[in-house]
Amino acid sequence: MNLGIENKRALVTGASAGLGLATAVALSKEGVKLAINSRSMENLARASSEIKLAGGYEPAIVVGSMGETGEAEKIARETNTILGGIDILVVNAGGPPAGMFADINKDTWRSAAELTLHSAIDLTRAVLDGMAAQKWGRIIYITSIAVRQPVDNLIISNTLRAGLTGFAKSLSNQYGKFGITVNTICPGYHATERLKGLADFQSKKQGISTDEVYRQWAESSAVKRIGNPAEFGSVAAFLASNQASFITGAAIPVDGGSYKGLL
Repeated sequence: MNLGIENKRALVTGASAGLGLATAVALSKEGVKLAINSRSMENLARASSEIKLAGGYEPAIVVGSMGETGEAEKIARETNTILGGIDILVVNAGGPPAGMFADINKDTWRSAAELTLHSAIDLTRAVLDGMAAQKWGRIIYITSIAVRQPVDNLIISNTLRAGLTGFAKSLSNQYGKFGITVNTICPGYHATERLKGLADFQSKKQGISTDEVYRQWAESSAVKRIGNPAEFGSVAAFLASNQASFITGAAIPVDGGSYKGLL
């Protein structure tokens, strides 16, 4: 399927690995002019090579830490300078620390809020006027299936990603008339470095091997396996497409059926 987004301009944050990189690969293979962001030049250079090897165009590299105040606007400005505008924004940030409520102090909550929620809002503010002026735009936030089905040891993620989902829904109602769609994708367990870290955490907490943790996660899904990040990237690319122009305000699970609710 031709997604109709060749030569559109996209910024993908948190794109040096995992689901952000998978999304960048999928968009680039559709002919999107791409800027990828993370806080590490070394990791971005490696990601750029992976994107080219996968058959995409060489992306622009924009270094910056989403968790630092003022960095989101700086990332958007630099991307605008390089690409001449931003038609597609994919916001991905590293997951907040795992833990139960009693384990997490006030400073950790505040720094996580800056990374997970406030930076997404700041980036959005930086791109909306340009999208509205051209009557076309796609905004996609990568959240977590924890938005629909909270995970006990991810209380920060449960809280902040739910807030981001509410923001996205509100934004979709306000900006749909400008041809801008706003959606969130709620990933389940995918084979990423982030998941490896969570597996290590669960392994120590439960006193079991990481292999057993992965087995439990796979068993919790309807398809009985861990997801491939490329599968996630394909969904993100579709949401950025012309064909998805009537999908907005949605929180779409990409979790292999791990979420057991109806809605």
